[in-house]
Formats: sequence, C-alpha cells, structure tokens
Amino acid sequence: MTELTYPRDYSLTGRDSRYAEEHHLVSAQWYQAPIPRKRMKELMQRSNGPAIRDTIIWFAAFAITGGLAAWFWPSLWSIPFFLAYGVLYGSSSDSRWHECSHGTAFKTPWMNDVIYHLACFMIMREPTVWRWSHTRHHTDTLVVGRDPEIAVMRPTVVLKVISMFFAIPQVWGAIKSLLLHAAGRVTEAEATFIPESERAKVYMTARIWLVIHLAVIAYAVSIGSILPMLLVGPLPTMYGAWVHVLTGLTQHAGMPEDVLDHRLNCRTVYMNPVLRFIYWNMNYHVEHHMFPMVPYHQLPKLHEEMKPYCPAPYPSTWAAYAEIIPAVIRQIREPGWFVQRQLPAVAPAKAAE
Repeated sequence: MTELTYPRDYSLTGRDSRYAEEHHLVSAQWYQAPIPRKRMKELMQRSNGPAIRDTIIWFAAFAITGGLAAWFWPSLWSIPFFLAYGVLYGSSSDSRWHECSHGTAFKTPWMNDVIYHLACFMIMREPTVWRWSHTRHHTDTLVVGRDPEIAVMRPTVVLKVISMFFAIPQVWGAIKSLLLHAAGRVTEAEATFIPESERAKVYMTARIWLVIHLAVIAYAVSIGSILPMLLVGPLPTMYGAWVHVLTGLTQHAGMPEDVLDHRLNCRTVYMNPVLRFIYWNMNYHVEHHMFPMVPYHQLPKLHEEMKPYCPAPYPSTWAAYAEIIPAVIRQIREPGWFVQRQLPAVAPAKAAE
C-alpha cells in the first residue's frame, strides 16, 4: 500500500513539519481502546516492588559479568562475560531509561530519577534532552517532521540500519551533542521541543558527562590498560547495543507514518522471558503507546484487556522480522510503501477528519 511518494523531510523544522501542522497531525486525538475506567485505574497503579526486584537482579548481573570479565582479562575467557556485560550496559539500559522517563517503573519518584540518570549515561542519551524528545515521540508518534525518534527513515539506508546494531551513528551523534551542549548551545531541532527553562540542565549534564568520560580515559592511560574503557563509556554502549536495536526495531520499522492510531504504527511482539527482562516488557508496544502511564509490569495484563480491539500480536521476534526485513528493503525503492495491519471489525480505524 502506498501513501506520500515524494521524499520526506524528517527534520523538525522543514517542509513536513509544516505539512503536519496544516493537516492537523500535531498533538492530535489518537484512537484509544475502550477499557473501563475502573480497570484502567487498577492497571495504572504504581508499585516499587517489581522494579526494586528487577533492579537488584540487574545490579547483581552487572557485578557478576563485569567482575568476571575483569578477572579473566585479557584472556579469551573474558569474552563471554564482556558480551553479557555489554548487553546489560548497552541494551538493558535502553528500557530502564525509557520506563523511568515515564515515571512509572517505581512508585517513589527519586528511584525513577536515579535509575533514569544512570541508564541514560550508559546508553549515552542525555537525560533532559531525551525526556523532552520522548514526550514528543509519544505525542506525535511517527508523524514526519514532528517525531525526533524515527529510527528507520525512508528510503531505507541499509548501511545505517546495520551500523545501528553497533551503535555507531548513535554514539557519534551523542558525542557531537555532548560537545555542542557543553559549549552552551542546542540544535535548531532541539529548540523546538526543549523549553528554554530546561536548557541549563542540558549544558550542565553535558559538562559533567564529558568530565567523567575524560576521567575514565585518563585512568586507562595511567594504568596502561583499555579495561576501564571496556567497562564504562562509549565502548560497552557500542559492543552491547545489538539487543536493544534488535528489539527496538520491532516497535515501528516498516509501519505507516502520519496515522493517528497506534495499532497501525506500532507492533506488539511476544518475546521470551530473557528478552522481556532486558526489554522491560516494551514488546507490548501498542499497549504502551496507547496507555503510556501503565507501568511495565502491568503491560501483560493491559494486553489481555486490549486484545479484542487490536491486530493479532506477532508470535515471536522471528515472525516480526519476517515482516520487517522485506518491508525496509522494499522501502528502498518504494519509500511510500508500508505494512498495513488488519484491525478487528469491532474497532475499525478512526475516520480521517
């Protein structure tokens, strides 16, 4: 199926940004499944218990894998422990910053803030910038010219997508942003979603992070070993990124742009318990986008409530990629093509205004 066929302008200040405003796609009214109000209140209840349990496991996994990686360094026996540590550092941090940015992972606000800032550092996403960026992503999901978090743009640049699995464009972009922000400036695009009152936080955080990164490099040089840089900083973000990219691309890749229905531009994918722990249940992505204030540990229950109103979930990650890979390849030559999901008759798509 095709939509707009001319090249899209994904910048937040260009032609398609104006198009979105003119066609009432900005901060619009999105479809919501008719879940009873009482049930939604129950599902939105926050609790410290699940997130504290998962965070203790998370920290313990860091200590074990990082400790054993350092112990066996520089022998080949360290490699499997570095691989596991990298996934924790460069992939599980993606879901932690995400959930804590919504303030729903923990009931206690300071707990969300601590894990949010720690996870942001690991995945190299500046906390103030990404808090506002992600707010825009939820408000205008996959609306071209408005959403700053569209990962796979059209036409697809395959080499860029492949390099994302090693966090090359992400880390390079993060380093450039840190240097710009440390100098007391934001980009023209960032100025569209970061309030003036918040920018001092952006500049201060960038300066603190640069000091930490430089201190790690200086320590590595002083002891004559790259080991500290393999445990803290851009390197573990890069060698551990592949799992969060693998799971993250299932969210929206190949889906339609400029639609006001999360059932059409998001995927819910059944995943195994290990991936769900790393991903913190973000595989229930239609549910999360439709009701972002529901905590991650309640998403399986929300999924059951929403089933009658949503397309069938993908039975596995493999099934999702059986659709995603051909879709993004086709979008190389047909940028206007997209995956069209079948909605249930009881809940059709909202008519265009």
